[in-house]
Amino acid sequence: MSTVERREAIVRLVSDKGQARVEDLADHFKVSTVTIRNDLNYLDNKGVLLRSHGGAMSTGGLTKEVSFQDKGGVNASRKAAIGEAAARLVNDGESIILDSGTTTPYVAKNLLDRKHLVIMTNGLNVAVELAKSHDIEIMMTGGTLRKKSYSFYGAQAEDALRNFRFDKLFLGVDGFDLVAGLTTHFDREASLNRVMCDISSEIILVADSSKFGKKGYHLIRSFGAFNTLVTDKGIPADYLAGLQRQGVRVIIADE
Repeated sequence: MSTVERREAIVRLVSDKGQARVEDLADHFKVSTVTIRNDLNYLDNKGVLLRSHGGAMSTGGLTKEVSFQDKGGVNASRKAAIGEAAARLVNDGESIILDSGTTTPYVAKNLLDRKHLVIMTNGLNVAVELAKSHDIEIMMTGGTLRKKSYSFYGAQAEDALRNFRFDKLFLGVDGFDLVAGLTTHFDREASLNRVMCDISSEIILVADSSKFGKKGYHLIRSFGAFNTLVTDKGIPADYLAGLQRQGVRVIIADE
């Protein structure tokens, strides 16, 4: 098989499956992982697929990133219910991470009366909300501020996180797909989110039902690779069944 033929076959395979890992493609086509990475980089540059962490994703179903200001008021009532339900999972005295985003501030609003919490966040808006409490110790990741999402990112933020361990992470995402998993639009944010997952004993996804079936550009976590999902009653039946089969606890906030 020539390079052109292999690359055409890769596009078809990724299109059919939604995503593919470098190692799986190398095994399928009987070539090295270096060759596959070169193929994926070439195809990504051509715009026929998208490179993701450890592989590639189909361009089908990808969402466009919306600014923080534009998406802040979208599904506000659902996010408020999710924030209230998620906050009930936090006990006094715990150390937690609140990811940036438009849902986690609703979690923060419902934690203001808690005692002896230590909360790390990369979200500027989340920190401002938490500052209303006198009993919460607030830590920030530092790093570079991405104004589009009010979030900090970068090597400085990742290095700071690696020195800690937390009880719980409340993670927001741009997309949640059965095949593509948990994704976001910004590669540096995805990298920081993966570090957050690594240093947390429990991963709690907070996502309203508009995120299901959507894909961002960059992989954070595979489908079901977390402990709890807090969402609303709009969750599709196949997602609910799939998560329950994998032992994920699903909390429907607005039932």
